[in-house]
Amino acid sequence: MSDAADIKEIKRRMDGAVGAFKSDIASLRTGRASANVLDPVMVEAYGSRVPLNQVANVTVPEPRMLGVSVWDKQMVAAVDRGIREANLGLNPIVDGQNLRIPLPELNEERRKSLVKVAHGYAENARVAIRNVRRDGMDTLKKAEKDGDISQDDSRRESDQVQKVTDDMIAEIDRLLVEKEKEIMQV
Repeated sequence: MSDAADIKEIKRRMDGAVGAFKSDIASLRTGRASANVLDPVMVEAYGSRVPLNQVANVTVPEPRMLGVSVWDKQMVAAVDRGIREANLGLNPIVDGQNLRIPLPELNEERRKSLVKVAHGYAENARVAIRNVRRDGMDTLKKAEKDGDISQDDSRRESDQVQKVTDDMIAEIDRLLVEKEKEIMQV
């Protein structure tokens, strides 16, 4: 077993969990407009459900407004319906082949619920990172038991895995604090 490759693989898998967390919190709506707000929107197009970004461009013309330019004129109603059904609390205004989506002010209660959702995403990411750590530790214990590596090497690599785990969880916590400030900012 190559310890360097194993640590790199563990780090790569943990980076994946951090990346997934980043995309999850990017889709949370804060006080200002972000094109990522519409990422979860699926549209009924050409007989199947496709992501909104496959049938339209999303822009941010103003701080509290989103613009959606639908490529196919016949898809405007489907895009409007998809945005309304996504339960994002948004009401698009159809303007020809474009949709304007004003973002309402977030009240205190909605902000707190968004923070709770962000905390849930963070906990899921931490669990994913801990699962990767557990897999790495199990691999090391098995290698030590089979005599592939010495007890000292096993302990050293276990310490490396724990350090990578601590670093990744600290990154999750840092991103969560930033997002929490962004959400609670009035």
